[in-house]
Amino acid sequence: MVAKEMGRLRSRRVRRRGWARKSGFWVGLLMALVVILGLIPVRLAISFYLAPVPQAIFVLDGNVQRVRFAAKLWQSHPHMDIWVSGVGSDTRYSKMLDQAGIPQSQIFYDVCATDTVTNFTCPVGKLRRRGLHHVYLVTSDYHMVRSRSIATIVFGSRGIVVTPLTVPSRGMPPESRSRVLRDCFRSLLWLFTGWTGASLNPNLPNYD
Repeated sequence: MVAKEMGRLRSRRVRRRGWARKSGFWVGLLMALVVILGLIPVRLAISFYLAPVPQAIFVLDGNVQRVRFAAKLWQSHPHMDIWVSGVGSDTRYSKMLDQAGIPQSQIFYDVCATDTVTNFTCPVGKLRRRGLHHVYLVTSDYHMVRSRSIATIVFGSRGIVVTPLTVPSRGMPPESRSRVLRDCFRSLLWLFTGWTGASLNPNLPNYD
């Protein structure tokens, strides 16, 4: 009887230690998440103070109207560079941007991205190395909520502010809340691990 009771006590202690380790991990993860998310508004506030006016034009590939809009915007801001994010954008839009009179030295293509999350995670380091703190974000109206949510996490974590400029679309409904939440989660995953989950799509190459 004594031996059985001692065995039960040891078993309870093991379970408690296991639970403590698990709870400690989740508490630590939650604290890290709170700290990181809390720093994003601070970094954005500092960046906005340093650059209250956008310094470049950042356009998401996926619709030729977006690039046309960005080219027209450049006509009013010829000192700005244009960044186009998307696979193959360098071959699809180079002629259009050249015809708009934009110097090649002011056009940057990021061809790593395969979806909206990687539209931001792929070029963010390059933008920071160029000393950019504030950019115009150009994308379609139905796509802006998801894009801006991702930008707040990905670009915001690196101190880059976005000023959204929407391109009108014809009859496209706003993207679903579930897609927005999914990509916010993927953006947070990238913050902690450097992995976006893009490689889980079998139809896309692995750029993570």
